[in-house]
Amino acid sequence: MRNSLAHGRRAATRAVAWQAAATLVVAVAFLAQGGNHALAVVVGGGIVIVGGLLSAAVALRGEVSPAGVALGRLLAGLVLKWLLVAVALILALAVLKMPGLPLLSGVVVAMLALVLAHSIKQ
Repeated sequence: MRNSLAHGRRAATRAVAWQAAATLVVAVAFLAQGGNHALAVVVGGGIVIVGGLLSAAVALRGEVSPAGVALGRLLAGLVLKWLLVAVALILALAVLKMPGLPLLSGVVVAMLALVLAHSIKQ
């Protein structure tokens, strides 16, 4: 029998590794456009990775809890993640003036890597 918290923590760690690798591959591809574009990819992917770590920290903290508490933690983590992603994207676009397409490419590739990481059976 699996310990659900330990399994969740391992799955979150594996997902972060997949997201980081995929983000770096796309960043290398964007190097042909220039360093600013590659940096934007890394920032976009990094935003999603940090948001995922925050979400996992909130959802997987503490001991085993009743279903209502666990669902509440999961929802709180997801809300915090997407608030962080939205605010960070707005700041990256409006304040830092990063190129939009590479920034969003980093976000999309990190999200696709998350799906892929959770789809592959270990």
